[in-house]
Amino acid sequence: MMKKTFYLLLLVITTLIASILTSSTTYSLELKAEGITKLESILMNDPMMRGAISGLSVRSASTGEILYSLNGETNLTPASSLKLFTAIAALTILGSDYTFNTEIKTVGKWENKGVLKGNVYIKGGGDPTLTIKDIKMMAKQLRQKGIKTIDGDVIGDDSRYDTVRYSVDLPWTDETAYYGAQISALTASPDEDFDAGTLQIQITPSQKGRAPKIKLFPSTDYVIIHNKASTTEAESEESLKITRVHGKNEVMIEGSIPEDKEMMKEWISIWNPTKYTLALFKKEFAQQGIHVTGKYYSDITPNHSQKLVVHESEPLFEILIPFLKLSNNTIAEMLVKEMGKVTHNQGTWEKGLETEISTLDQLGINVNNTVIRDGSGLSHINTTQVNIITQLLYKAQSKEWFSQLYKALPVSGEEDKLTGGTLRKRMIYSPLKQKVVAKTGTLTNVSSLSGFLETKSGEVVIFSIILNHMAEEEKGKIIEEKILSVLQNWLE
Repeated sequence: MMKKTFYLLLLVITTLIASILTSSTTYSLELKAEGITKLESILMNDPMMRGAISGLSVRSASTGEILYSLNGETNLTPASSLKLFTAIAALTILGSDYTFNTEIKTVGKWENKGVLKGNVYIKGGGDPTLTIKDIKMMAKQLRQKGIKTIDGDVIGDDSRYDTVRYSVDLPWTDETAYYGAQISALTASPDEDFDAGTLQIQITPSQKGRAPKIKLFPSTDYVIIHNKASTTEAESEESLKITRVHGKNEVMIEGSIPEDKEMMKEWISIWNPTKYTLALFKKEFAQQGIHVTGKYYSDITPNHSQKLVVHESEPLFEILIPFLKLSNNTIAEMLVKEMGKVTHNQGTWEKGLETEISTLDQLGINVNNTVIRDGSGLSHINTTQVNIITQLLYKAQSKEWFSQLYKALPVSGEEDKLTGGTLRKRMIYSPLKQKVVAKTGTLTNVSSLSGFLETKSGEVVIFSIILNHMAEEEKGKIIEEKILSVLQNWLE
């Protein structure tokens, strides 16, 4: 898991910035006339905005006063800026110290010579950060208890959440992608990016004319690889295509990779994360010398079972780091289902989103005209208004967990992955470097950016930019930075 020292260092760095936002000092900010002219020129006349719809809201971080708004009440698709809603609702409902437990349980009894007579259950607790390292440790702890043989079955229990694996509007084209992975209460991640329900495919070129070398991490026979790719001459064009057969764990690797290319890493989602996680436990049990006489399958843990091993996740405020910095979709959707489970005893999108909306309403956010269909912002049907987003961030400043939310947001131009996040490659050589702390959002034809900006005078404003119907969403990033540059220089 992520090192405690990293969070302590990051907290020191961000506390000074966050303290500006929670200060009782009131600043009298104004967007100068020339700044307004420049903004409207960008939003209305820039060729990159032809045919697009834009929304911009700028608020004083100290007073909440709207300093500038264009289409502030217009419903727009926010993309991953919607994760701000999910994070704030989860902090409110679950609390920043909330953790997720994964348990190994049994109804069996120990017999002589390390034999456990009876079934063993792997009970998922909705941990979106369970990794292969954690599974190795749990298997090791079971062996350390003296258990050498499980004379029974090993059963995966994902019943904390329902069996609906995809959010309602997930397009079939995203089903293979790491960001479109299936949701389960018992799932696993290959690394500490925590893309649960995925595995990493490592592709290394071979000699010209031969198939490249393929390695899976974690190593597993749960997935079948069909390597139809070839290695081509140096400096030729790379054209690899990786897909998974619908409804199966068969991965097709096609195309070519130049022989001088470095090893490539791709992440791909798997079909049925519960069975995948069971397969990982099966391998680790074997490596620890634990023999299982029975089968591996899914079912529900009996109420009278006893705990053998418990793995507890890091607290929510630490999980927020990969969630928001890296815009992790599976964490978002699992948080939604967890909120539904905690408040309605139903780990479903329906109850989780119902809880999220009611929580936002209790925070004083008018969501009557907001449509929330998932926790990640992946749906094109999600809509909200930029004025709502800036209002939400303004109100969040008064909460005890605000500094934790703030330090989980990407920081412009900070190249460290768990500091800069999705902004680490943006604004590196700009006066905006380290001055923007914000959540990014990208979908086809959509770009958004919402968060905090430090102006040239050292004061902080809250902003939200949503751009819809962009011919090229990457050009939206250019527009966003043009807007922020104007705000940085003409807000006084």
